[in-house]
Amino acid sequence: MKVAIIKYNAGNIYSVMHGLRRIGVEPIVTDDKNLILSADKVIFPGVGEASSTMAYLQEHKLDELIRDLKQPVLGICIGLQLMCKHSEEGNTECLGIFDAEVKRFQSRKISDKVPQMGWNTIHSLQTKLFTPEMENQYVYYVHSYYATCCSQTIAVTDYLQPFSAALNRNNFYATQFHPEKSGSLGESILRNFMNL
Repeated sequence: MKVAIIKYNAGNIYSVMHGLRRIGVEPIVTDDKNLILSADKVIFPGVGEASSTMAYLQEHKLDELIRDLKQPVLGICIGLQLMCKHSEEGNTECLGIFDAEVKRFQSRKISDKVPQMGWNTIHSLQTKLFTPEMENQYVYYVHSYYATCCSQTIAVTDYLQPFSAALNRNNFYATQFHPEKSGSLGESILRNFMNL
């Protein structure tokens, strides 16, 4: 199986690559359109700032490429956020694959920490990305912005308010949490994606 990780100006790509290697997948990291189009699975990961990252995608025509992909695609962290309609970060128009809006966490009291960093549970799980025993299990997060819940939400996490831990529309899947940093549960989610 050929797995392509989209190469662009965002961090964390190499931790995803190492996470895939742990489950026996040797991905290619590329911004080559033909290599991405011919891959069996595509991963769109990253850590970064929405407006500058979206500008880079548009400049290199990667925005059009991602929207047109027909094989299973997995966005991770900012990959999920950029697949939504709009982000408050930099007032950014995003790819519009998911109907969710991306908003900044609002602290209401001193104990409310932004960003959310560390482990939290996922619930209300749907689709073959998850199995029933994953309900209320812990995954790893680092983020200040979240995607609102919508009809395409396939997992929910509660932090200051409920938000989309994962989204799905047709062949597009995305997680706000980092499966590559979420231990054996994250590895199982990555395996489930590879088996779609």
